[in-house]
Amino acid sequence: MLLRQIFEPRLAQYAYLVGCQRTGEALVVDPQRDVDRYFALAAAEGLRLVAATETHIHADFLSGVRELASRGLKTYLSAEGDEDWQYRWAGGDAVELLHDGDRISIGQIEIEVRHTPGHTPEHLSFHLTDRGAGADEPMGIFSGDFVFVGDLGRPDLLESAAGQVGAMRPSAQTLYRSVQSFLELPDYLQVWPGHGAGSACGKALGAVPESTVGYERRWNAAIRAAQEGEDVFVETMLEGQPEPPLYFGRMKEWNREGPPLLGELPRPAEISPAALAGLVGEDDAVVLDTRLDRRAFMAGHLPGSIYAPLNKSFPTIAGSYVEPGRKIYLLVAVEQVEEAVRELVRIGLDDVAGHAGHEALDAYAAAGGELASIEILDFAALAGRDTLPLDVRRLGEYEDGHVVGAVNVAHTRLLVRRGELPRERELAVYCQTGARASSAVSMLAASGFRVAYVDDDFARYAG
Repeated sequence: MLLRQIFEPRLAQYAYLVGCQRTGEALVVDPQRDVDRYFALAAAEGLRLVAATETHIHADFLSGVRELASRGLKTYLSAEGDEDWQYRWAGGDAVELLHDGDRISIGQIEIEVRHTPGHTPEHLSFHLTDRGAGADEPMGIFSGDFVFVGDLGRPDLLESAAGQVGAMRPSAQTLYRSVQSFLELPDYLQVWPGHGAGSACGKALGAVPESTVGYERRWNAAIRAAQEGEDVFVETMLEGQPEPPLYFGRMKEWNREGPPLLGELPRPAEISPAALAGLVGEDDAVVLDTRLDRRAFMAGHLPGSIYAPLNKSFPTIAGSYVEPGRKIYLLVAVEQVEEAVRELVRIGLDDVAGHAGHEALDAYAAAGGELASIEILDFAALAGRDTLPLDVRRLGEYEDGHVVGAVNVAHTRLLVRRGELPRERELAVYCQTGARASSAVSMLAASGFRVAYVDDDFARYAG
């Protein structure tokens, strides 16, 4: 048997390739939408990708299972859960619907299906047995967003992201019951989770890529809360969950209805400095400035552009600040174009119309093109200034301490809540270290607000 974990760091997501080396067949678990890399990995291991499955209807990226089904792979999907969260695109001979207790075979590898609801109603876990090695008991579990290293999948997303009012508490109660079944499993079983540290699908995920049932039973804080009773568990799981990125609700709906088929990756054309000038003021276009130097962006950038550094925050910023239907233009180094495009299509932003390097921005400015700038402050400069402090950290961070008089809107929800902010006052935008605020302030400036950027560490705030 061959098992490969495939990590996408910006979404902190794990997919898995499972192969039977005797028959040369392979299955991919929880694939993302740009599926060419799974075929390439299978081929590099001397395997043929024949099947795909996923643990649940994802909220943080567009799934690749429909893409793989369209290419002839056998696709296994959950038929569990309530009628609101069934796959509405699934049909035809390529798709087989799964229930609790079903079994999948890939060569001499057997996967037993377990229904483990709570994070979502239809959620499945997969228990893997390597019968080719003579085993008749599972060696591990693809736990998806049920059990993480150090945490459990959050039960509030149907309400907080997908808008299903009143769903979070019943979901937490359902998750409690699923945890009881997990506690009955043998300690030695390996746990292969769907996410690691940095994912918004939980609040305290570990940075270790795998674990065991026994270790999680002893040290996973959420599981330990479940051992104290249902009421304690429910309150623990619902308390302090971070505000989900704006695009989560859209991903959830698209994955249920059927993500648009991608085919080939978009190949945006390189655009000239003159074409860059033509984007200023275009309502149906958005420019994402991906440079890492945020102070350089504040000093001079294309008017209306959004600061989306090509680092671990890129999908969150793009998904939270780019409205569907707008053409996307990238200010990015040419060697990073494909990297940025892949990150965008993974969250359903396919209309990448063009790209230019930052030298094109310099040429635009040299030819007389206007650059916008944003004033940079520190916390000391806020004293006595007639400005409204805007805290774009999570609510829990805000409640632990904030600038006097500040209002709080998490940066991942700011686009839909900007109408709550006054346009007649200057907004001084801050966060914990300046990173989240740098993108938030750019979006507000592009939306016509008067803004200043607080590039400072909140630990320095004197109060």
